Amino acid sequence: MIRFLAGLLLAAAAFAGPPVRVLIVTGGHEHSLSFYSLFDDPSMIVAVNPHPIAFTTDFRDRADVLVLYDLIPNMPEEEKRNHLRAFVESGKGVVVLHHAIIDHQSWPWWYEDVVGGRYLLDSAGGMPASKAGHEERMLVTVAKKHPVTEGLADFAIEDETYKGMWISPKVQVLLTTDNPNNDAPVVWLGTHPKARVVYIQLGHGSLAHHNPNYQRLVRNAILWAAGN
Repeated sequence: MIRFLAGLLLAAAAFAGPPVRVLIVTGGHEHSLSFYSLFDDPSMIVAVNPHPIAFTTDFRDRADVLVLYDLIPNMPEEEKRNHLRAFVESGKGVVVLHHAIIDHQSWPWWYEDVVGGRYLLDSAGGMPASKAGHEERMLVTVAKKHPVTEGLADFAIEDETYKGMWISPKVQVLLTTDNPNNDAPVVWLGTHPKARVVYIQLGHGSLAHHNPNYQRLVRNAILWAAGN
């Protein structure tokens, strides 16, 4: 116990500044409890709020970074959309993980001007529907040096594949894979001019959640999105 507490104190001392307030939104997709181990970090204060409750009120004063791990193809309620849009427009941070790329299929502002990508549930814009594969070994390559990729070298991970997504030409690609069943970009920076937005395709289940490279990637993304 003493060693454990000492470790927490050392980790906290290594992080300068107040903890980042992280709001995690889940819902619409089953997920392993191992997902929450990604946020066992003294640099973060974490709240979990399932969709759609998370967007029923203005949450700009309660969170620095919004982490989406939900799967909500459409959110027709204008009030909820307005709360999400207000958070983004205020210049806050957004980290979109794995299946949350499916969110808001009928809201072009979201997938074009914020995330910079969309998993196509149906054919659109001359593209066929996207395809998800089973967990496969993926070799991930660092395509660009950035605070989100700090401390990362090329690595392997077992994860679900996504193929045929619409990806904006405006995104900055940070990590890629050569897996033929997956699109080349796996991590990119979103397109919003004010908010710090990161999309991380990886993160389907425990094999990914327990991968130390993935853990570091998610932590880096949250801290960068918070402006740290």
